[in-house]
Formats: sequence, structure tokens, C-alpha cells
Amino acid sequence: MTKILKSKFKLSRRLGVSVWGDAKDPFNKKNYKPGQHGPLLVRKLSVFAKQLNAKQLLKGYYGRIREGQFRKIFNEAVRMKGDTGELLIGLLESRLDAIVYRMNLATSVFAARQLVTHKHILVDGQVVNVPSFVVKPGSVVEVRDTSKQITVIEASVSKMDRAVPDYISFNANAKKGEYIRIPAFAEVPYPCQIDPQLVVEFYSR
Repeated sequence: MTKILKSKFKLSRRLGVSVWGDAKDPFNKKNYKPGQHGPLLVRKLSVFAKQLNAKQLLKGYYGRIREGQFRKIFNEAVRMKGDTGELLIGLLESRLDAIVYRMNLATSVFAARQLVTHKHILVDGQVVNVPSFVVKPGSVVEVRDTSKQITVIEASVSKMDRAVPDYISFNANAKKGEYIRIPAFAEVPYPCQIDPQLVVEFYSR
């Protein structure tokens, strides 16, 4: 297991949940907190701790987004009309790296981010190398013609480990899809329990 994977999976053990539902996640065998007393450590979480964990979980799920960037996304959701929790999820799912991950062009959100930064992804025919780029509904996301034979992309698409959600259409043969609409929270296929309302409460303290 590579260094980045070991680092990534620390989040699962720290929060007590398999964040990405990955079969390789050590949490599947060691479902307790790290440390000498991890197996015996049982603590009743305070309200603040639950809110903090919910924020860390959501931030971590989308590739360990930096706190400043995540707070900026949250503030944008606050300024919009509607339920802040729902809007927050919609903004996160509209990120280019998240959409590349949902299409199974990459095996993880971290790998999806790398594909974007290495200029392998087009949005409406234009190269976009910013993982946080907000994709608008109706936009077409695809792999560049010169990148379609890359081994990691081929392997991920051939496996299709995750079902592509209804708010995204995807043609595996063309390695091309459309972001149809911004999803509701209930539509997003999280492998663990996510509670955006606790995140809203955390930042509203």
C-alpha cells in the first residue's frame, strides 16, 4: 500500500467509519481508533465533537479539501437561496474531480484530482486542470482523445466499481458523460453516513 493510501485511510480509523467504502480500507479489519488504547477507547461524543466529525468526514470524502477552501464552499452555499445543507452537497458534487470520480474514470477522488491536474479531462471541449472547477448542468465531461488509452483510466472504466448516479450520464466506450443536473442530497451515493446538517450547525456556532 502506497504512502498516500496509508495517509488517506487514517481518516477512516480516526472517524470510526470506512469513508470511501473501499475494500482495501484497513478500517474493515481494525474498526477502532489508532493507538495503544484504540480497541478499548469508547467515548461519548459531545455535540461539538459530532459536528466536527461530520465536517471532517464530508471534507475528507471529497479528497481532504483544505479548510479554507471548504469554508469558502460553505459560505457560497449560505449565500444561495434554499436549504444550506442541500446546497452544500450540490456544490461539492458539481466539482470537476467529483464528477470524474462518479463517472468511474478514476478509482478514487484523489486519482480523479490527478487526472484533472494533468490535463487529461475536457469540459465542453476545453481542457480544465482545476479540480475545484464547478461544472454546470448540461456540460459534457470527457477524457481527451490523447489520454483515452492511459492504463489507469482503462482499468477504472473496465471495472466500473461504482454505479453512475442518475444525475450523470456516462458512455463508457467513449469515456464521455454529461452532468445532467445538480443532485439532491438523497441522490448522492455515499458509502457511509453523511450528515450535512451537522456541518451547517458546526459553522453556525
